[in-house]
Amino acid sequence: MTAMNDFDFFVLARVLHVFGVVMWIGGVAFVTTVLIPSLRRVSNAENRLDLFEQLEGRFSLQAKITTLITGASGYYMLEVMNAWDRYLLPQFWWMHLMTLVWMIFTLVLFVLEPLVLHRWFHQQAQKDSERAFVWLHRMHQVLLSLSLIAVLGAVAGANGYQF
Repeated sequence: MTAMNDFDFFVLARVLHVFGVVMWIGGVAFVTTVLIPSLRRVSNAENRLDLFEQLEGRFSLQAKITTLITGASGYYMLEVMNAWDRYLLPQFWWMHLMTLVWMIFTLVLFVLEPLVLHRWFHQQAQKDSERAFVWLHRMHQVLLSLSLIAVLGAVAGANGYQF
């Protein structure tokens, strides 16, 4: 049995990075395109909120774990490649967007949601469920759109395509 070398760790980091992105952004896509639209069709506002909190709460743990995996593996790859200067080059715009999307989700998942957003959304949904879910859906649509642009740009950019 051979010891893992730096190249093996880099490949492992890339595998974990892609795995994390697929699980995280795939989950966001499901929440945005399937879960929230389905919940908006639930006529009983209280049931809608309860169901959302049950289902989205389960995804929250997955999102937290996968954003940590994605962030740690992305940092590792940047460090190993000594690629920090890419943030100074406009052709690597997708790295800026990837990092921005990661920062937004990390801030929301680990700071804003537990400290502010959960309670705020619950109150808004009790006051006007339809309006609260429209707002929630729009925010998810914006974040999903940014995420998908980052994914498409990253795949193209990582394979040598320059915009």
